[in-house]
Amino acid sequence: MKWGLLGGTFDPIHNGHLRCAEEILEMFDLNRVLFIPASRPPHKIDAAITSFHHREQMIIQAIEGNPVFTYSDVERRREEKSYSVETVDFILKKYMENLEVYFILGQDAFHAIHTWKDWDRLLLMCNFVVMTRPGYEDRGLKPILPPDFASQFTFDDNIKGFRGPTGHVIYFRGVTFLDISSSDIRQRVKNGKSIKYLVPETVRHYIMKNSLYKGI
Repeated sequence: MKWGLLGGTFDPIHNGHLRCAEEILEMFDLNRVLFIPASRPPHKIDAAITSFHHREQMIIQAIEGNPVFTYSDVERRREEKSYSVETVDFILKKYMENLEVYFILGQDAFHAIHTWKDWDRLLLMCNFVVMTRPGYEDRGLKPILPPDFASQFTFDDNIKGFRGPTGHVIYFRGVTFLDISSSDIRQRVKNGKSIKYLVPETVRHYIMKNSLYKGI
């Protein structure tokens, strides 16, 4: 089994998230992609974030009808901040037998990964898929990670990825980035502008029905 893990605030989930997940799923022949909303993202601890319940419901409605997209509330179960290393550790311990994990994240997030909790342990726990923007030039790991850590990885030309000492791989892959952001969607709603075709229709109706983002 090969699972992709796609985490984030998802405030709200939008078509860009869904399209990237679909392309990575196809690219790596994954069996499923888990959408994992952060309960208390440490990098946004002082920001106003929509309740977990609403973000959860929007994800569930967005992926409804797609049997290979699933939702996980693993980060809601923890009372502390949402740390990716703990989420991956939990999933591996619960489903480790015959499970290969691909942690999916954007280029900007990967460039800041050294600020994450136990980032060095996290990078050795599973495969990573870094979604890159058009025109991105792969300059390797050394400009991003400390040289002594990056030196543990060797580029494997057969799979076009950097294989680490645990056998897991860091891949850089271009995807179709739709120029959509959750913050822009929230601002559009606040200003009374249309968000049609930026989010699935079910999500748009949910936002309108529950008057989300009106007072931001």
